[in-house]
Amino acid sequence: MTPTTATLAALRCGQLKGIRRLDLSCDLQEFPREIFTLADSLEILNLSGNALDALPDDLSRLGKLRVLFCSGNRFTRLPEVLSSCVHLEMVGFKANRISEVAPAAISPGLRWLILTDNQISELPDSIGHCRRLQKLMLAGNQLAQLPEALRGCVGLELLRIAANRFQALPPWLLQLPRLTWLAFAGNPVSALPRDPTCAGPHLHWDDLVLAEKLGEGASGVIHKAHWRPSRQEPAQPVAVKLFKGALTSDGFPAHEMAACLAAGNHAHLIGVRGVLSGHPEGISGLVMPWIEPAFRNLAGPPSLASCTRDVYDHSQRFSLPLLLELARGLAAVGAHLHERGISHGDFYAHNILYRPEGGCYLGDFGAASFYEPQACADTHPLEGLEVRAFGCLLGELLERCEAHADARLATLQAMQLRCQAPVPVSRPRFAELVAALEALQP
Repeated sequence: MTPTTATLAALRCGQLKGIRRLDLSCDLQEFPREIFTLADSLEILNLSGNALDALPDDLSRLGKLRVLFCSGNRFTRLPEVLSSCVHLEMVGFKANRISEVAPAAISPGLRWLILTDNQISELPDSIGHCRRLQKLMLAGNQLAQLPEALRGCVGLELLRIAANRFQALPPWLLQLPRLTWLAFAGNPVSALPRDPTCAGPHLHWDDLVLAEKLGEGASGVIHKAHWRPSRQEPAQPVAVKLFKGALTSDGFPAHEMAACLAAGNHAHLIGVRGVLSGHPEGISGLVMPWIEPAFRNLAGPPSLASCTRDVYDHSQRFSLPLLLELARGLAAVGAHLHERGISHGDFYAHNILYRPEGGCYLGDFGAASFYEPQACADTHPLEGLEVRAFGCLLGELLERCEAHADARLATLQAMQLRCQAPVPVSRPRFAELVAALEALQP
């Protein structure tokens, strides 16, 4: 008996009474009515990876339900019954066949809506009623515009609209007061500057020996490897990212590869050694410098509870000199990217490697997009979004700073507030932040 079958059997035998989370993935054709026996406790229901195309009309009987995942099923329309679940905050219907989102299907209490990889060409105006909406995932659909009613989502912080049909970004979108992390590659508005396979040196698969797996993300798997460019040279440690080749929540891996290459070299970017060629299965990939194990992620990714905020270790603390070094380095990276018309889109602590003794690197270009930077003194709206992300990061570091009586803290707190100003063009440019942070160095 498989674990999924055992769970379904346990549900039907009444053995799961009182549980708060239920995961069922066992080729379900219909919603199991036995789930309603958990109505007094169930908060998270994951029905992803089944063959469902409908939900029961009385779903609201699950009176404590906060999170519902139905990704990888056969829904053709977003079920209207969702709006009857008064406590529902997070809804995920990734990789279905949804072409219709009825106005009544949008629950006004949503904080997080995932509709990635469907066939949606239009969103209803009712989404503008979601005043608490923080995260909206729409990559891989057929959208050419967003309803102007979305302006009502004043709490929206993270938006993914990559791999759609946008010819332009609505000007009002970039004026949303809290919008911070935006991915829009794979649209006509963000054309690739070049074919990523033609940029940079090519490193052949036969010159690499793959070692242990270092990590895995939505777009690919990273391994340690040993690269020997010639038999006369000793092998060099490198990291190899093998792309999965499928649409992710952020967009297409090809655009991530292009952004990595276009970003070029910088002291605080992980960087690229070359493009992988000659993989026996035709898999695309990048060869990156080896980062010593002393470097670790600055934080963990957001959780269901934190939604748009990274999760730090409870004991994590930063000295003021380290905080200043990290902030200056990351502001410099922001300036470097936006001078080249690259919006990182995921400027988060969980995409930063740092070492407690000093040093940091920004990585993961999965949400990166290209744009034409303007030649004027004002902050470009897209740079303004990324500066707000920097402000969020600076605030997280300040919350964990060991120093208490240093006058520079007040200056940093004022900088954070400027970075998070409600009007994006009134925020400082990254170059200005670099100069201000350098002035605070001892």
